[in-house]
Amino acid sequence: MGDFIKFKKMITPVIIQMLFWIGVVASVLLGLVTMVAGVASERGGVAQVISGLLMILLGPIVVRVYCEVLIVVFSINNTLTEMKNIMKSRPM
Repeated sequence: MGDFIKFKKMITPVIIQMLFWIGVVASVLLGLVTMVAGVASERGGVAQVISGLLMILLGPIVVRVYCEVLIVVFSINNTLTEMKNIMKSRPM
């Protein structure tokens, strides 16, 4: 608990993982809504159906890449903290 209060343990990676799943669900749902709107369109919504399909396929990938970039920042922080602790414990 002390590391949490002193901001030595990060909770943001867990939050980023939750946001990833929210983003995946949102992109799939928005893609489905876009496809249904395209099918229901009177003027032929071929572009909407295609964009909905692309949203379903590419949306989760884009969300994943964005979340991975954020996780890498925290991974770098953890590695640097470990290096600092190792350097402190080494005798000079």
